[in-house]
Amino acid sequence: MILPTYNEQGNIVPLVRQLKGLLADTPKEIIVVDDDSPDGTAQQVRDAFAEDGEVRLIVRYENRGLANSIREGIENASGDVIIVMDSDGNHRPEDVVMLLHVASNVDIVVGSRFIYGGGMSNLFHYYLSYLFNIFIRLVTGSRLDDNLSGFFSIHREKLFALDFDRIFWGYGDYFFRLLLLCQRHGFRFVEVPVFYGERKHDTSKTSFFLVFVRYTSEVLRLILLRLLNK
Repeated sequence: MILPTYNEQGNIVPLVRQLKGLLADTPKEIIVVDDDSPDGTAQQVRDAFAEDGEVRLIVRYENRGLANSIREGIENASGDVIIVMDSDGNHRPEDVVMLLHVASNVDIVVGSRFIYGGGMSNLFHYYLSYLFNIFIRLVTGSRLDDNLSGFFSIHREKLFALDFDRIFWGYGDYFFRLLLLCQRHGFRFVEVPVFYGERKHDTSKTSFFLVFVRYTSEVLRLILLRLLNK
């Protein structure tokens, strides 16, 4: 399980403890990938899990950023099924159990806000994300309802068959690049309903508007590459 962090000192330890409790009878490794957070996130993990063989900490000092952190976590993971989730409270730990259960039957499981049973507490962000997902599906041919989720499980052998350099850069836009490549390779998909909450501690580090500008630019770039057959 990959947990990327940046300034999550109030969130990360409770999250890891919840995950360990929910998966107490399941063999697991929890990899916290921290981008050298100035708030002491990494030290919180060291102090809480110094003797815990199930929890590993990677601190990154160069080439930082969400997608690069996730890539480094994946490259250091050894499990047959890899799960990626946010560390800020948006993704609920209890939904990990469902992702793991369903993963036995398909190649990739995506936690979706936009299928029956899913949702999001922030309705403004929910509807903007819903509309943007319609845009992604229309222009890229994606068959998924939530191309921005970032909460997923995937089998290691399938993931490592892909070209990481085409996926893992930028911010959350890595996720719809990943999904598009998975679809082109014929991976078996399923979406499961998840509900997004709000951050439990600290403040968001990204501007919602700037993120959507970045995502739109990336979708347009992908359209151009598709037209050029690249």
